[in-house]
Amino acid sequence: MVAQRTQGEASELSDDEIDRVFQALAAATRRDILRRTIQHEQSISTLAQDYDMSFAAVQKHIGVLEAAGLVIKRAEGRERLVRADPTMIARARALLARYEELWRARIDRLDLLLAASPRTDPKTDPHRERE
Repeated sequence: MVAQRTQGEASELSDDEIDRVFQALAAATRRDILRRTIQHEQSISTLAQDYDMSFAAVQKHIGVLEAAGLVIKRAEGRERLVRADPTMIARARALLARYEELWRARIDRLDLLLAASPRTDPKTDPHRERE
């Protein structure tokens, strides 16, 4: 289903953006890189030191995060620095908050239905299990 946008939801993520964000966050290494770059900007070399994988593999992980818009990479001399993009993180968080609101509303409606339904006496309920 394609996301419908209204004027008030200009920052809503498209289906493609949602797919990229959640695919990027599906890997523990990428989540860790994101967490580390939220704290402060780091060089790819510094990030790569902490993983049991090649430098190229870490670069690929960063590329996936960058394609999803979760991190921004910039050059400073010969170094490549990576930092988290708070804008995309906020947009993804807002999407999850909307999903949470939908589920909470469904649970609230279910609670109302259950409260409004007549109570049955367990002793006379024809659906209860016989001992």
